[in-house]
Amino acid sequence: MQLTARDLNRTLLSRQHLLERSRRTVPEMVEHLIGLQAQENLSPYLSLAARLEDFDPHAVSVGLEQKHLARLLTMRGTIHLLVPDDALTLRQWTQPRMDKERASSQSIGDARHLDAATLKEAVSELLADGPMTGKELGLQLAERFPGPSPTALTNLARVDLPLAQLPPRGCWQQSGGVVYQYVDRWLERPLREPDPASVVQRWLRAFGPGTAADVTAWSGVTGMAPIMKAMDLVQHTDETGRILYDVPDAEIVPGEQPVPARLLGTYDNLWLSHAGRDRVTAPENRKRWMGLNGGNANTVFVDGWLAGLWRVTDGEIEVELFRALTRAEQKGLDDEVERTRSLLAS
Repeated sequence: MQLTARDLNRTLLSRQHLLERSRRTVPEMVEHLIGLQAQENLSPYLSLAARLEDFDPHAVSVGLEQKHLARLLTMRGTIHLLVPDDALTLRQWTQPRMDKERASSQSIGDARHLDAATLKEAVSELLADGPMTGKELGLQLAERFPGPSPTALTNLARVDLPLAQLPPRGCWQQSGGVVYQYVDRWLERPLREPDPASVVQRWLRAFGPGTAADVTAWSGVTGMAPIMKAMDLVQHTDETGRILYDVPDAEIVPGEQPVPARLLGTYDNLWLSHAGRDRVTAPENRKRWMGLNGGNANTVFVDGWLAGLWRVTDGEIEVELFRALTRAEQKGLDDEVERTRSLLAS
């Protein structure tokens, strides 16, 4: 089947539960989406509020505190909010992406020259008696490995090892520095070996149809093409004739499907998980979102496409639109702004 850009847009939004809100629980939605990007504390809350009918932000805090959710580096070398099964497997799968960061990250500096096995042994010993703050861990490592700064040593540890960020980090409207523990020790369950084909199948259900390059853009893991070619997948084409893989029973949503306005955070895997980054954005609008060191504002989606930015200034939501809206579009956006205002005030 040949799919238009609008078909792909609507299908992605449907699979992301952005055409209509779902009654799934927070862990169920996090599992379906294979995690939510969470290096900014607010982003996963906005992601869930846009997708869930009755979203209580405190459910995320409870999930973190009761170990139904976890935060750690995974896809693309960024912090994600994950369910335990994914936290224990996806970190293993994405470690090659972390190894590349070890070799090039300026935040690691000359600490990268430390032997990985020796560092692992030292961190394991230090965390054996319980979690430590990032600062404490760095200072303790600096006593064992003179030369690199404590910050560089902490950054190396989080890249090399499956260290979870413990609550209250990431909890709703709570402050606190980063506290680390091995994710398997924290969750009291062993690390598991991932099944790449299973991960690809889940990605297609949440982000598809797509290509091997798309899965790599989402995960940072290369070598997806042989895996996808060996799977029992159907093939579509886009308007350029490019082959797109999909699971056989997945629905394709036609491009004329109406789409409600949505407010999302600075980061959401919705627009970070395809190689072309054009499923929901025009290149010129994506440039308006992108700053020198990442996104520079939260995002507004109208009719399925990035249509503006929003910020909180003096307690008020300020919206900057890229185009004029119809009366119906403006009404839908006003409703979403009010919904988000209520969330932020909760």
